[in-house]
Amino acid sequence: MQLMKKVVYPGTFDPVTNGHMDLAQRACRLFDHVIIAVAASTRKKPLFTMEERVELLQLELNHLPNLEVIGFDILLADLVRQVGAYGVVRGLRAVSDFEYEFQLANMNRQLAPQMESLFLTPAEHLSYISSSLVREIASLGGDVSKFVPLRVQQALLDKFSESP
Repeated sequence: MQLMKKVVYPGTFDPVTNGHMDLAQRACRLFDHVIIAVAASTRKKPLFTMEERVELLQLELNHLPNLEVIGFDILLADLVRQVGAYGVVRGLRAVSDFEYEFQLANMNRQLAPQMESLFLTPAEHLSYISSSLVREIASLGGDVSKFVPLRVQQALLDKFSESP
């Protein structure tokens, strides 16, 4: 009997980038079921609401049959337990990400010893992209078309045109 491996790919995704998309597609090739879990992250003061981020991800990734997108505002360890997942998938863009991710993985292991943390790296040409840089470039009127899907680019334009 083959075990079905379900994993959670958590993040703020504010906004979703081509790097996030790459990791989601890689995870879908490796696991039977991938849940992208969009964190409410209210303390980070996200540009997009959780609902907007969930919708953008659903629109961009609806071609992946073994992927679902949900929002959450509880401990990640509790979410993983609730959905019956094997563990979490996290992205590592650079060595600088490793220290934080290592600390997070160890904390999650203390909270949920059965939960595994798995790390994927994006394609080389996407490794420098971060949501915070994309937001900053877009807020200053820069072209983000190389970094995000077209719908996300339009959503960013809409958000920043709403600003006074």
